[in-house]
Amino acid sequence: MMLRVSFVSALMLALGGCGAGGSAGRPEGVPPALRPEAVATPPISPTCADRSRPEGDIALDGVAVQGGVVRGIAPRCATRLMLDGADVPVAKDGHFLIAFDRDAASGAILRAELDDGRVVERSLSIAPGNWRIERVNASRTAGVSSEAFMQRRLPELERIKAARSVNALSDGWRQAFEWPVKGRISGLFGAQRIYRGEPGSYHSGVDVAVPTGTPFSAPADGVVVLAADTPFTLEGYLLIIDHGMGLNSAFLHCSSLSVKQGDVVRRGQILGAVGATGRTSGPHMHWGMMWNGVRIDPLLLAGTMKSD
Repeated sequence: MMLRVSFVSALMLALGGCGAGGSAGRPEGVPPALRPEAVATPPISPTCADRSRPEGDIALDGVAVQGGVVRGIAPRCATRLMLDGADVPVAKDGHFLIAFDRDAASGAILRAELDDGRVVERSLSIAPGNWRIERVNASRTAGVSSEAFMQRRLPELERIKAARSVNALSDGWRQAFEWPVKGRISGLFGAQRIYRGEPGSYHSGVDVAVPTGTPFSAPADGVVVLAADTPFTLEGYLLIIDHGMGLNSAFLHCSSLSVKQGDVVRRGQILGAVGATGRTSGPHMHWGMMWNGVRIDPLLLAGTMKSD
């Protein structure tokens, strides 16, 4: 019997439908950076002794925009931080990171609960993203995946879900992010086709067109949570780096990988080589980023690409 699941739907599930979660039940043999004791589990209760922290307010650094990231510092004596009711991981020094999906609403509430029962709230206005939209005067056609394809695909989706659930111990999320490879940007995050009023799936990352074999590097410190030893059906050789606090990077269509699961990597370290493996029309680096299940635009973290 044919399973009527489109290739597009399967790819969307893999890259956008896997939120952060716990790591209970992991085998004892996993590397130290991936073990449960390395996981930052919200809420964290920062100390009240840190006088460098704001006492009664939430300090924010950055502009809230769809697909973007804002860093901040929780108030001194905060015991819990939430964004629209969802817990936000907070480091021991009170620093945190929040992000907004490509289709995030125009506003959000950031709420901190203090140890004396007080509550501090900040109302955030989220600016709209500038997405490339193409309107097509044709009906959308979805491919149909065979049962044999899905038998191979479902285990891949489980591996991606498990990787995005790790929340490894890393301070990469605090760093200024760098482009993993430089070249012509051939695909923008958020780009989307509208088929006679019916939206198609939007592009979940940034594509950089460079020749097969071009080395790419870590945009920030992190821990390797997935390094495909054989090509995935859609992503090809797939690499996922966890930068800590729910922030991770995915690199698709690689021709080879130079790191393995559990490796701790540093910003600028070579991770592998660009390729055209998986489902793609040509060699390029697809760089996708997520924060706790929220898809974000890598360009907003790395900034405008500058030539060497």
